[in-house]
Amino acid sequence: MAVLERLRSDHAPALLVFERENRGYFAASVPDRGDAYFTDFEERHRALLDEQETGTIHFHVLVGEGGEILGRFNLVDVADGAAELGYRVAEKATGRGVATAGVREVCRLAREEYGLSRLTAVTTLGNDGSRAVLGRVGFGAVGSVTLDGEVGTSYELDLADGLGRTAA
Repeated sequence: MAVLERLRSDHAPALLVFERENRGYFAASVPDRGDAYFTDFEERHRALLDEQETGTIHFHVLVGEGGEILGRFNLVDVADGAAELGYRVAEKATGRGVATAGVREVCRLAREEYGLSRLTAVTTLGNDGSRAVLGRVGFGAVGSVTLDGEVGTSYELDLADGLGRTAA
């Protein structure tokens, strides 16, 4: 059984494995992180943990049996009761409800632990899986965006009203 955990320093080795193993898979639907991300991973990880302590970001990892990272679920740009949600799930974990469960849990944490009232998310039109997850959790499309030259959609979720709603 997988558990969503707040990102800690001891997650670094498994998180790096997750990012390396899924780099090509992720690059098919979101911009690649670039080689520097992997070269400077430990330094970046420490910096993100330091920033997390300020409350402007909240990072989470979905940890499977044996400590393997199956997904990341992040809340960034936290301000005025709102944040932007971003997430990615390992290729081998797709199609099993892992992303939907992780997004639901991070939405619950956003409301109950971090006191947030609204989340936003964006995805490209070609990322059908992400669009489906956002819809199942209750995010509604609110506009068009351009993401690295690709057309996408912006979504919003009122945590007081929409948390956990399932699409028909």
